[in-house]
Amino acid sequence: MSKTSQIFARSLIGAAAAFAMVGLAQAQETLKIGLLASLEGPFAAPGQDGMRGADLALKQHNGMAGGKKIEFIKVSSDATPDKAVSSTRKAVEQDKVQIMIGPLSGDEGIAVKNYAKTQPNVTFVNGASGAQGATLSDPASNFYRFNTEGAQWMVGLGEHALAKGYKKLYLIAEDYGFPYSQVQGFMASYCAKGGKVLDKAWVPLGTKDYASVIAKIPKDADALLVVLGGSDAVNFLTQYEQTGGDKPMIGGSITVDQTVLNFKGKRRESLLGTMSAGPMADSIDTPEWKKFVADYKATFKDGFPSPSLFAYLYYINTKAVLDALDAVKGDLSGGQKAYRAALQKTDFKGPAGEVKIDANRNGVGTTYITEVVKAADGSFYNKVVKSVPNISQTLGLSDADFKKMGMGTRDVPDCRK
Repeated sequence: MSKTSQIFARSLIGAAAAFAMVGLAQAQETLKIGLLASLEGPFAAPGQDGMRGADLALKQHNGMAGGKKIEFIKVSSDATPDKAVSSTRKAVEQDKVQIMIGPLSGDEGIAVKNYAKTQPNVTFVNGASGAQGATLSDPASNFYRFNTEGAQWMVGLGEHALAKGYKKLYLIAEDYGFPYSQVQGFMASYCAKGGKVLDKAWVPLGTKDYASVIAKIPKDADALLVVLGGSDAVNFLTQYEQTGGDKPMIGGSITVDQTVLNFKGKRRESLLGTMSAGPMADSIDTPEWKKFVADYKATFKDGFPSPSLFAYLYYINTKAVLDALDAVKGDLSGGQKAYRAALQKTDFKGPAGEVKIDANRNGVGTTYITEVVKAADGSFYNKVVKSVPNISQTLGLSDADFKKMGMGTRDVPDCRK
């Protein structure tokens, strides 16, 4: 071989090696995704389980999406809007994440939605926040929520309560966006069909002393409508037990989920039969749900007997993020235009049913009416008694009727004596 030929051959070999190294580098490229949950404050336990749900979705994708290795940049909040935004800002502006998953709580979701408007080149996907205002009012074009929200979760529960004979209720709920949505979803049909909510006790998030609230429970109330979560729910249940309270309860979507059902106390037994509603339930009898539960239990030995609502919500939102990355082969160029188009088209069969979004980038799906029962091993779980499919943000009402009612607030809806 001539010297010129040898040089040419070495050049080809060198170019091939360089090309292979570039290909290897591309294959090993890491994409950072921000992951925000409330690991402090009253929703610390739910936040931890939310992280488990996201981790499980990534594990099922083998740690990869769109041909890239995925690294979660985990940040924490305390269920307050200011902390949620500051933690999100750190992940976006300092850690340079291109996609952000979170937050967990209602008003946090509205705050992060507003922050998203200042970061048009970053895509934001909800974690578990269920306040209507995150998507229904002044939405951000780069904020997506693949779960249904708090008002949607309660559709049908009002009729179920009336069928049980609970015609007069006393409401105890946390005073922020998510419970407003939950109460509206319940009361819209409950009030329309003759039910009465005698009075409403709105308490600050993180309330520890419920003595004054318990003292005001009307004697003629048939039941309590309790829309509390995390440590707030446990504190209320414990103190109500200590006062000898015995009225039946109707729970919000997180009042008797797995993060609360496992608290210890005599009042826990009285939770049996408590009705609630939400976008999932412990006893869903489908192969997809059973696999989700089995994978959760196998992966997290420190988890709950069954995945909580928060694990489920973070799971489906994270799966949507990863599936859309696969669809565009990891391409986030051009202001993520192709990626966001893929997100909009995302539609998959999740553990609790179809996962899809509407024109406001908000989930449309099934609500499950449940009651608390005891399993053979002594654990408590929510058993499905009815399902209500295809619930949109107008709660089964026409656009005109929903607009006339307005979004849920402290006073909307209202049906006192």
